[in-house]
Amino acid sequence: MKLQSLSTVCLSVIPVKPRNFALGVVLLMIIGSVFLSCGKDTAGNPSPQKKTLLEKGVIKLPLNKISDGKAYYFRYTHSGKEIKYFVLKSSDGIIRAAFDACDVCWRAGLGYFQENDTMVCRNCGRRFSSNRINEVEGGCNPAPLKRTITKKNLEIKASDIIAGARYFNL
Repeated sequence: MKLQSLSTVCLSVIPVKPRNFALGVVLLMIIGSVFLSCGKDTAGNPSPQKKTLLEKGVIKLPLNKISDGKAYYFRYTHSGKEIKYFVLKSSDGIIRAAFDACDVCWRAGLGYFQENDTMVCRNCGRRFSSNRINEVEGGCNPAPLKRTITKKNLEIKASDIIAGARYFNL
């Protein structure tokens, strides 16, 4: 039996009115889009990651560009590997930095998204108050990234970023 005749047989077994068929296709498209979006948080997608530039072994981020309470995501490329991290000004007014990974879920390669004053793990869903970033280590907490704050910049040594490369061996 040819494929064409098989489809004819299937259609002749289940009579479908053209209007009902169109309605069914639309319904399937809606259900399909819901399934495809499950597990993705459209509100939690990070801002596009920015490549960082190195100046004498230090990355300098102007404080006036990162002080609005939003998480800013960056990536640093070393030996062909992208190391991802984020910075944010927490609710207690401190500029913080962490790798976009943790000791537990890093293998999933999903990182965190911001929801109000918390960072949420995209893999396990655990939530972390922004004022605990750089304070708590281990487990599913965002892995701390050493940083220095000057009058105008948040400064991160490239060597400290490279030390977190183990979180991105995917």
